[in-house]
Amino acid sequence: MDAAPAPRAGAARSLSGVGPLGIVAGGGAFPAAVAESVLAGGRPVVLFLMQGFADPALERFPHHWFKLGSLGIVTSKARAAGVREVVMVGNLTRPRVRDLGLDWTMVRLLPRIARLFRGGDNHLLSGVLQLVAEQGFTLIGAHEAVPSLLLPQGVLGGIAPAEKDRMDVALGLEVIRALGPYDVGQGVIVVDRFVAAVEAAEGTDAMLSRYGSLRASGRLRFPAGRGVLVKAPKPGQDRRVDLPSVGAATVRGAVAAGLAGIAFEAGGAIVPDPQEMIGAADGAGLFLMGVPLTGDV
Repeated sequence: MDAAPAPRAGAARSLSGVGPLGIVAGGGAFPAAVAESVLAGGRPVVLFLMQGFADPALERFPHHWFKLGSLGIVTSKARAAGVREVVMVGNLTRPRVRDLGLDWTMVRLLPRIARLFRGGDNHLLSGVLQLVAEQGFTLIGAHEAVPSLLLPQGVLGGIAPAEKDRMDVALGLEVIRALGPYDVGQGVIVVDRFVAAVEAAEGTDAMLSRYGSLRASGRLRFPAGRGVLVKAPKPGQDRRVDLPSVGAATVRGAVAAGLAGIAFEAGGAIVPDPQEMIGAADGAGLFLMGVPLTGDV
């Protein structure tokens, strides 16, 4: 596989271009990356910051704070600001229904909200999409608003995977495809064709830490510099709200866990700062590779 050029940061492309883009912000670096790129493209933004999740530094943008259960308040403020398109981005831990801080709009929807929580993340997120549409907004993906967030196909940076690594990547993609119908996570660690860890509710960083602990304890006896973290969307998931994310922190976690590299579906994973991630991987001797949807590695 030929090496792909490093992705470059760029301004967001215009979608409908009608009014400001509403950005519902959870935790992490992605909300700021999206807001800055959209502004660079000449479109205003209004951020809706989730209490308990969003970084207070996001207050430098036009914003409103809200509780997760305040659908009526959020939609009222969004309409008043002229928002018609909304993007949801950032980390979010699944809350308990009783912790949502429900406003009257959400109280009326409570039986329906409760049903959404009885299932996996795909079930919950698809229900959220429907609620957003019913309020008169169009939900778009972060990758649609800012295409430069998507990672391309090929080897990124200066470290190439070995043939044994490519075999591990292929198996990892097969595992994600097989588990997808059960709404299990978007990441897996494969070492020498052995499935060493599967991401569940704990997330990628915790999975990497768990694998590293198993190595350190001797439960798994793989030498450092072997194995791959594979990240890809689950089959059938809605890519507007839950694309896998990677970044420099993922690289640091993979290095600490003793892996050889990270692979992801090309066009199916997002990163807030590609150059920072590539630099971190090159500095640590870790390979980064985007593979096509077909899984041909």
